[in-house]
Parts: sequence; C-alpha cells; structure tokens
Amino acid sequence: MKKILTFTALATILAATQAQSAGYHLREQSAAAQGNAYAGATAGAENLSYAYFNAAGITRQKGKNINFGGTYIAPKAEAKNIYNQTTGTSGESAQNIVHAAVAPNMAASWQINDKLYTALAVNVPYGMITKYDPSWQGKQHGSTSKLTVVTTTPMAAYKVTDKLSLGLGMQIQYIKARLTSGRNTGLGAVNTSVEGKAIDLGWQVGSMYEFNDDTRLGLAYRSKVNHKINGDMKTRLAANDSPIPGVPDRDIYAKLITPAMLSMGIYHQFNDKWAVMAEYQRVFWSCFKNLTIKYDNGSVASSVKEHWRDTNFFAVGGSYQIDNQWKWRFGMAYDQSAVRAQHRTPRIPDSDRLWYSTGLNYQYSEKLSFDMAYTYIYAHKAHMDTALTGNAGDRITANYNNSIQLFGLSLNYKF
Repeated sequence: MKKILTFTALATILAATQAQSAGYHLREQSAAAQGNAYAGATAGAENLSYAYFNAAGITRQKGKNINFGGTYIAPKAEAKNIYNQTTGTSGESAQNIVHAAVAPNMAASWQINDKLYTALAVNVPYGMITKYDPSWQGKQHGSTSKLTVVTTTPMAAYKVTDKLSLGLGMQIQYIKARLTSGRNTGLGAVNTSVEGKAIDLGWQVGSMYEFNDDTRLGLAYRSKVNHKINGDMKTRLAANDSPIPGVPDRDIYAKLITPAMLSMGIYHQFNDKWAVMAEYQRVFWSCFKNLTIKYDNGSVASSVKEHWRDTNFFAVGGSYQIDNQWKWRFGMAYDQSAVRAQHRTPRIPDSDRLWYSTGLNYQYSEKLSFDMAYTYIYAHKAHMDTALTGNAGDRITANYNNSIQLFGLSLNYKF
C-alpha cells in the first residue's frame, strides 16, 4: 500500500492542471501583449513587459524603464458524468476544480549606451491550483494540486546594427509543488501529501530585425530547465490526521523539466492608426517522457511513462490608435493541448483551446502609461478515462468542460 500511495501522490508532479495554456504554462506575462492574444509578442517590444518574450526587444526601450503588472485568472472547470468503473459507482459533478489565481510580473531596464541595454525581469511562467472534493470518486488519482514557478531573468541586448538587435538572458527558476491524494484502505480513508521545491538555471536568446520603422521580425528561444525536486511524503489517516503504523514519512525526489520554447513574431505598422501582428510558438513538451520517483536512498518508488507531445500556438491580432492617448488592441489565437485524449488524467483534463482578446493602452503622460486587457478562452470538451493512462488506481471516467477569463493590468514608466 505504501508504494501505491507514493505513486498516486507523485506520478503527476509535472502534470499540474491549469487551463490557460497547454500543459501548465502560464502565457500571461504582459497585459499589452494579452490585448492582442500574444500575437506579435516576440516582435512587439511596445513596452518593457515584452522583454519576457524576446530579450532583444529591450533595445527599443530608451533610458530607464519599469513595468509592473499582473493577470487575474478566473477559470471555470467542471467534471461531469463521473463514474468509477472499478466499483460501479457514480459521483456528483465536480465544480470549480481549477481555482482562481493572480500571475504577477515586473521588469526594469537600463540603457548603458547607444548599443548596450540591460534588464531584469521577474515572472511566474508556470503554475496552477486545482482542488477536488476529498471524497470524489477519483481521489486516488489526485485531490489537490498546487504548482508555482517563479523565474528571475537578468538579460542584456546589443544593437549590432541599426536594424539588428541580439539579446540573451539567464533563467533563475524556483519551483514549489504540493500534491495531495486519497485512497480507501482496510484502515479507512488515507490521505497522502507531498511537498517539494528546487532552484535551477536555464537560458534564453533572442533577435529582432527591423526592416524599417514600420516592420520588425522577432525570433526567440528559451531553454528547458531541468529541476530536481527534493521534498517529503506524508501519509495520514483521513479521520484524525494521525500517522499510519509501519508507513513512516519519507524524503523523496523527482525530476521535473520546464520545456524549451521557440517563438517567432512579426509586427507591421500600416499607418498612424493601424498595425497588425502575428505569432507562432512551438513548446517542446515531449521532453516529459517519463517520471521516476525515488526515495532519498536512491531506490525507485515508482516510474511511469508519459506521453506528452510538442504543441503549437498561433495568434493574429491588430491595434488601432484611437487618439493621442488611447490605443485599442484585439486578437485571437489557437493553443494546442500537450496531452492527447488517451493520456488525459484528472490532474490534466487538458484540451485544445481558442483565445479571444481585447485591450486598451492609455498614455497618461509622456512617461506614464497603462495597459488593460480581457481574454476569454474556450477549451474544447474533454473526456478522461484513467484506464488508458497506465496509472495505478480505480478506473475513473469523466467529461470536462473548461473555460477561462483573464483580466490583465500593467503600469509602464519611463525615467
């Protein structure tokens, strides 16, 4: 029993469900870019928040700049027709599985000279919170999941020519995870909780080519980050939260990879009023091939093969300069799921999704501006059957309906 409980608590430590982007990626790093559904994010460089998508773009931020922003993520996720085929019992619909959260971001930049620019950005590029009722039919496959990844990125960009800029940065990535699951045993209901954290490094590079004052192309690559999460596992009786005889708390570790990303964007200004932009991104989720859980002595607690795939993101958008102070942004996008239907789990009821975004930029003064954005994301309906995943536990089937609303706000200031 101890080994089964270890597996059910940890087997999806990477598979933290959230419905904003494929896998557990949080794309919400710029309220300005959100207004265009992130179309042209790699080439936009309209303010400092775009530095997350392409470090080369900070050469367009003259002098000293700061950006503070955040996105309120309001998901709606529901599991219907829940059925335990192993026991032949049905469960009530699970409401509000994915909980609301705020994804903050900030950046500061300094122009060293006419050629060299530096910046520091802090972002939350991955994360989620999911919570089922502790008594739901599939509790052995996961009850609560919380994942937070904070990335601090010092970066620099160099203007090679009047048209070409190159950028690079180092990702300092902190990750913290907490997972709980439950199981009915001969001793009664049992809960298992796992917590772990890690800090590891990655890198990013980018380029931007400005054909003229109206047209620019951006290309960027973010490396994967290999994490070794160290933590502990605790197993308790649900009735009184007391330890189980013969099942001690254990130190464990597991490898986690945040994926590499390749992005390309284009931005074109037609005239003083209209601009258009487009974006393509490839996220290399196939790096998540398997997950091996080990005790601190190196022995294998469990190992499972995963089946994630690389995903594509496509976006198109436009903007209209209403007057000297107001700009209207709009866009739509298609975001591909990292999980195929036959490998969907309760922690990852992931499916393809469509983005519809709009936003406003308000230029309060020459130095101060604000960005506001709203996005509605429609996720395709998803069917889950745990018998297809190869994970231990009862066979659970369910149908998921997911949608998300995003509210973004940011402040930009030039010194």
